[in-house]
Amino acid sequence: MTYVTYTTKALVCGTFNRNTSDRSYLLFTREAGMLYADARSVREERSRQRYALQDFSLVRVSLIKGKVGWKVGSIEAQKNYYHLAVDKDARGSVVSLFRLLRRFVKGEEAAPELFDYVATAFDGLANEIKQRQFVSAVTQVHILAVLGYVDKKILLNSVDSAELSKIASQHNLDVESRVNNLYTRAVATSHL
Repeated sequence: MTYVTYTTKALVCGTFNRNTSDRSYLLFTREAGMLYADARSVREERSRQRYALQDFSLVRVSLIKGKVGWKVGSIEAQKNYYHLAVDKDARGSVVSLFRLLRRFVKGEEAAPELFDYVATAFDGLANEIKQRQFVSAVTQVHILAVLGYVDKKILLNSVDSAELSKIASQHNLDVESRVNNLYTRAVATSHL
């Protein structure tokens, strides 16, 4: 029996230890959405996949759909956003965005636009930026809008552009309160 191999970019959103040396990974992939994939013997010291499959990493992974679920084939590490973050606040922004993905992105549904936006947002949030909390909040609200928890028309009226460099320059208390209200309503609406 032959199995089809899918090669895609993925964000490692979580790891879960299984048995003595196996591990399951929560991956947000560009072509397949959020999924769990198992890697065998990855916790052993001799494993080559061990260092590529770390939390907060962007990887290029080959996934095999088996009878029970997804299996990790080959892996190529591209970058780890947590390690690239310039300071403690940047690391906090990266972690909170990964938590948002784990909380709200569900199921194996392709979302290439969302994946590209999130990868760009991670690149921006890992660097030094002005008004970090505001930019992080707008990024999270934009992700919730793409997922359908926030009406996109309301979001566009609150913030004119989703580009991170422009968002920081638009910072004022009125826009900040509208963004915070949108985030609060989205979380309340989701019941998650």
